[in-house]
Amino acid sequence: MHARDANDGSNSGSNDTDGTARDAAMVLRTVVFDADTLRRSVTRIAHEIVEHNRGATDLVLVGLHTRGVPLAERIATAIAAFEGTQVPVGSLDVAFHRDDINRRMVTPLGPTAVPDVADRHVVLVDDVLATGRTIRAALDAIVHLGRPKTVQLAVLVDRGHRELPIRADYVGKNLPTKIAEDVRVKLDDLDGGDDRVELWAPATAGAER
Repeated sequence: MHARDANDGSNSGSNDTDGTARDAAMVLRTVVFDADTLRRSVTRIAHEIVEHNRGATDLVLVGLHTRGVPLAERIATAIAAFEGTQVPVGSLDVAFHRDDINRRMVTPLGPTAVPDVADRHVVLVDDVLATGRTIRAALDAIVHLGRPKTVQLAVLVDRGHRELPIRADYVGKNLPTKIAEDVRVKLDDLDGGDDRVELWAPATAGAER
């Protein structure tokens, strides 16, 4: 249910062995996006992508597992609604392209199925951007699949804490956070219930650094 799978600097209980213990030590601080705000952000990102690329003809959207995939599908649906063009959507698992592959157990997150990217404008889609390491891995994976005309990045939330010189081209919301805080994206497609983005913080002030 968490925004990032610990790959990009956000906390996530879905792949961490100590996720349950950590969740018990966290409290909900605020709801950043409700369902309507999230929908409007996706629609705005879709418009920005089409405007920047002067149409949707040469676009390919590639969602990063896990929540980047349904977000990419939603952006494609929005583009089809106002542009009349069905943009190809792919999914990408970067687990085997990460720079810490020799330091942690590799857990595949989902299938990789990417349309032809050669000479196309490829937009990587993810839910939360933090350190940038997941996106660096995604760039490595994409160039192995072809030579895109451009590679762009769309994220729902940019929470800061960058460790690499990577910047998103399309952002739903810039959300300054502390390292100990946790941005959690919940999507009906995967989690059930209403779409929302939540900010969680340590239950005790002493745990926050």
